[in-house]
Amino acid sequence: MDVPLREIRAPGKRRPLRITPKSMAVLLVLIEQAGRVVSRDALMAEVWPDTLPTNDVVTQAITQLRKAFDDERGNPRYIETIAKNGYRLLAPVEWLYAQAAAMAAEQADARWADPSRTTSKYPAIAPADPSEPLAPVPLPASSMPRGNWVSLAAAVGAVAVLVSALLGWALFRDGKSLHGGAAAAPPAVSQGLRIERPYRLITSMPGFELSPTLSPDAGMVAYVALPEGQRGTSIMVQTTEQTQPRLLTRPPEGADDSAPVWSPDGRWIAFIRTAGTTCSVRVVTPNARGEHEVGNCDYRSPPTFDWTPDGNGLLFGGMPGDRGSLGLRLLDLDSGDWRALPYDHDADDLDSSPRYSPDGQWIVFVRNSPLGDFWRIPAAGGRAERLSHLRADMRGWDWLPNGQTLLFSVMIDGDYRMFQLDSGTGEAQPMGLDDAQSPVTAKARRAMAFVQRRPYFGLYRVALAPEGKGSVHVVEPLFASTSRDLLPTIAPDGRQLAFVSDRSGSNALWWGDLTQPDTLRMMSGVRPGTRYAPSWSSDSSRMLATGVDATGHGVLHEVTPANGRVVRLELPEPDPLQARYTPDPKRLLVLSANADGHPQLRLYDRSLTPWRSLARISGVSNFQVDGERNRILFTRLTESGLWQADLDLSAASVTRIDEVEPTSDRYRLWALAPDGEVRYLEQLQGCAASLRRIVPADTAAVASCMDQTRRSAINGFSLGGPRGDVAYVALIEWDGADIGYMELPEEPKAFVPGWGR
Repeated sequence: MDVPLREIRAPGKRRPLRITPKSMAVLLVLIEQAGRVVSRDALMAEVWPDTLPTNDVVTQAITQLRKAFDDERGNPRYIETIAKNGYRLLAPVEWLYAQAAAMAAEQADARWADPSRTTSKYPAIAPADPSEPLAPVPLPASSMPRGNWVSLAAAVGAVAVLVSALLGWALFRDGKSLHGGAAAAPPAVSQGLRIERPYRLITSMPGFELSPTLSPDAGMVAYVALPEGQRGTSIMVQTTEQTQPRLLTRPPEGADDSAPVWSPDGRWIAFIRTAGTTCSVRVVTPNARGEHEVGNCDYRSPPTFDWTPDGNGLLFGGMPGDRGSLGLRLLDLDSGDWRALPYDHDADDLDSSPRYSPDGQWIVFVRNSPLGDFWRIPAAGGRAERLSHLRADMRGWDWLPNGQTLLFSVMIDGDYRMFQLDSGTGEAQPMGLDDAQSPVTAKARRAMAFVQRRPYFGLYRVALAPEGKGSVHVVEPLFASTSRDLLPTIAPDGRQLAFVSDRSGSNALWWGDLTQPDTLRMMSGVRPGTRYAPSWSSDSSRMLATGVDATGHGVLHEVTPANGRVVRLELPEPDPLQARYTPDPKRLLVLSANADGHPQLRLYDRSLTPWRSLARISGVSNFQVDGERNRILFTRLTESGLWQADLDLSAASVTRIDEVEPTSDRYRLWALAPDGEVRYLEQLQGCAASLRRIVPADTAAVASCMDQTRRSAINGFSLGGPRGDVAYVALIEWDGADIGYMELPEEPKAFVPGWGR
């Protein structure tokens, strides 16, 4: 285990598991009293001093530790429960000092001590791994497996505890930052294992904390969390030290609060409240003494927004309309009036996440994610100017106070990574922060908050009970692992399952026969994406899988699992996102993106060289082929609902068959059953993974709750069985998200040429 990183790697597991600060503190108390029983009261006094936590916080911490150690309560090897008394650590403890670790730490210390890397009293942002080349953002040239700290112990042939003993213990007991004040420790330990981080984690509640926003002076942070005993999410607020949070909003039963944004003067926090089919924009004071509704929004696609520089209005993006996206719109808080911002915008362009520049002169927004880029317009509107050529899946961004640099997070190869972009040159470079998303900065201080999160999913087969019978679904794990498994896709024969997993250290395409578990193997030569699942041919012999090549460019592969043959298909268009077979073997349907990231569904004749595009539909976000009925079903990037067209993609055949679902932000959470029905996967307050039939439309259709507590992955599932009565889904195994906080250097690091394309 590594105390500063809060990571535990159990024997046999391929990667470490990060635990919460409180769970680590509980473990350190047990280590300090190794072999002796520690009462619950003693743990409460040591880990939660001067607070009034609920009685189950110790239970939650022990449960997380057992999961990290892969321990069994009935047959424990690490932590034993002493009934009506407390807990005891069973495993022997060795504090290991390895020469390899010392060398690595000395090199790290030297790097931080290099005056050229620091321009203020704060250390520079941690650089990326030097073994990872600087490549265009869509995907680095190589993928470094997680958990490399374990190799230090392996180098000396020991399974040991890698901890900075007194330093780590003092930090967790006293709540000090790894960035801040030093603690006394024996030189052999502290010098050998100290790897300081430029940030600290400031939240430690069980579960997750998301969507942070900083007060202008960075003294306070507000974020979204699910309070204990509450079914809906609320806005929490606390100081940027790790202090006890307090409840800022109390949504009514059936409602969720989300997306907090602090006003420039620090007097208000705006947020979104959704409840059933209603959506409202609200503002609340940081002390919760005043809350007001200021506008309405579309519950099917809640918008993203920012405050105007004068604090008198809100700027919205990502708002759907009757005929595509509405573009950027302003809400005047005094009058309640909406007005469109005049600028270059097409109804098929999805413009979201707008932010005013620190000087108030510009608005920057993201256009057409998941192959998105940054665009800029004057604050009053005008010509749109493209700032980047990243074509990336953006996961939050904000300005640095200098008004020239953007911080942003993207999904790359299944991981969240943080970058900074020079808005003048379009050049970007990594910041070296792992699993980081949703960065936000303070208006009056060089500080940043972000979410550190890495969820793990497992694959399950769910035999669905008949609607209305009240029977229990049969849930069965498939190809279990300690890694992250996604995008399960069942073949038409009902036996073969393809999925994407990082169980080999990086994302790869895996295949197995469900009737013969020992057939599971990785398809070499394919680096799949995590946006869209592979698709099967009607005879279950081949698959189409989109991904990237070694240079980070999008590719389409045809895979024959029986013999492991992989063929790269040469497409006329770059960056394929999704591909599917048609009943005609000469024709393929491919969803790709044009130069500005706008998606286009094209029908290709693959018998010609080069392939000929026969027809296209613009603005498609996801599609599936129903060969039995000579049609495709699809969703759109800028509108909620479901459409259909014939297999020739003729304009006259395009028909909207559902006005509401799927919502535009959950465009991958629907699947076509063999009998032509469509089922929609959604998260409800009483059921984390609920499946409901939406086509054919039936208001009496009963939702099937597959799991009450574990939500599904957001990038898709598949249906099997003659009537689609078997679902193959990725369900969460472990999830935790904490808010990180760090001071920023006075000037951004030098940019590396070659990033802008």
